[in-house]
Amino acid sequence: MTPSQNAVTPLYIPLSNIPKSGITLRPEFLELFKHANLDSHHLLTLDDLPELSTIKSELPPENTKWILVDHNALQGQLGKIYGDTVGGVIDHHDEEGKVPYETGDEPRIVEKSGSCTSLVTEYLRPSWDLLSDLALSSGTARAQRDSLSDDSALAKVWDAEAAQLGLASILIDTANLMDKSKTTGHDRKAVEYLETKILSCPKLASSYDRNKFYEQIDSAKKDIGGLQLQDILRKDYKLWEDKGQKLGISSVVKNIEFLQKKAADEANASIAGAAFLEAVRRFASERELDMYSLMTTSTSAEGHFQRELLVWAFNEPGIAAAKKFATESSDELGLEKWQSGDGESYDHDGDGYWRNVWWQRKVQHSRKRVAPLLREAMP
Repeated sequence: MTPSQNAVTPLYIPLSNIPKSGITLRPEFLELFKHANLDSHHLLTLDDLPELSTIKSELPPENTKWILVDHNALQGQLGKIYGDTVGGVIDHHDEEGKVPYETGDEPRIVEKSGSCTSLVTEYLRPSWDLLSDLALSSGTARAQRDSLSDDSALAKVWDAEAAQLGLASILIDTANLMDKSKTTGHDRKAVEYLETKILSCPKLASSYDRNKFYEQIDSAKKDIGGLQLQDILRKDYKLWEDKGQKLGISSVVKNIEFLQKKAADEANASIAGAAFLEAVRRFASERELDMYSLMTTSTSAEGHFQRELLVWAFNEPGIAAAKKFATESSDELGLEKWQSGDGESYDHDGDGYWRNVWWQRKVQHSRKRVAPLLREAMP
């Protein structure tokens, strides 16, 4: 909302890189929106773009500049059409060198942090404070102030609502700042700044409690029992296209045992493992993937955080990459042989495909690390 000084008629449009249906797959979004006075239809998504058949004429690449947030390489069809018009980035993943190193007035921030939102908060802080000061000192809010006593109070509510949007993301990404392997100084500073916004709002300060807020959003994120298995797999799914190959990775907040039961119930099958594997195969096949990975997180009976990792390759290039990954990344990720409750391993090598499932004992490595390792193994 604050254009650069050199801009003539800038229009910054926040676009969520998911289809509209993807919002309903994220119960944590719907829970969080309540805190920010938002509805799901307020978000612009991929469905709001023109059809792919006409997008180049309706939204010419030369008339656009794309600023990437939480990724630093534009993927898929958008990447093919607009990859050369990326003009800025704020991201915390490994640098891919796809964004120009000179971005003018736009940000180019690719740094390590537990949450990308922490970097966004740092970058926006001067502009946000300026806008807040202007709102507090002007009468622009007067016409919209519902039941609040003055414009100043309304401006503080707006600040606090926006702060909760950012805060939820950071707390989820860093396990309430308790995950030492992820949490950085960027995250702690951002949380402190955002909480100041909340605690400065008389309407929200008295009821705010960080732990309760985190638990509420975290519980909503893990409440996926009502979703179909195919929706669970696409809820947090990312695609990479490198060197003519397609890699897809799903992250799921339940273990494979949960997914097996879900698959068996949906297919009315007596063999849960077979139903699960068929569902995973169908998911990857529909997306024409060369290699697919499923990463799960869960808590053991003893209360320990744990990860499972499935990798499935569907052709010779994919198989070569998967085997290379298994050999070269085993120690770094702490991969150990996995078996289901009935003793099945699901490992397979032959008939044109390769599959393996492991316990990932070095649980500090999320998709942010596993994805680069898989991609580096691709020939």
